[in-house]
Amino acid sequence: MAYATTIEGTRFTFPDLRRLLAKATPERSGDQLAGLCADGPVERLAAQIALADLPLKTFLAEELIPSEEDEVSDLIARRHDAAAFAPVSSLTVGAFREWLLSPPPTRGRSPPSRPASPPRWSRRSPRSAGCRTSSRWPPSGRS
Repeated sequence: MAYATTIEGTRFTFPDLRRLLAKATPERSGDQLAGLCADGPVERLAAQIALADLPLKTFLAEELIPSEEDEVSDLIARRHDAAAFAPVSSLTVGAFREWLLSPPPTRGRSPPSRPASPPRWSRRSPRSAGCRTSSRWPPSGRS
């Protein structure tokens, strides 16, 4: 499937997801050797715009590395939880990024259910998160 976007009258087309991702990321020597890197900053920007408009479910429909050839891709495909992914599957990459970076919802608003965070993220102590839990810091008796 081809992906495309237009910037100031110039149409940029990316033939597949692999090339779109390679051209949207910062230049790397491996991408250069494979001939996949963007031809310049404008093409990189076009790829980033096209990527931001891509629905997340596209990554399930178009495998970058076939599961039959790669154990990690196979593990991801076998362990994918469609029910947990359903609430965010229609979001675009850009909308998903904004949603992840947005502040927690206030009471009364009902955003899409947030995917479960790995335990190491959700159980961070206030101190390790850089937060102060009381007006007196450090606690009395410590300096």
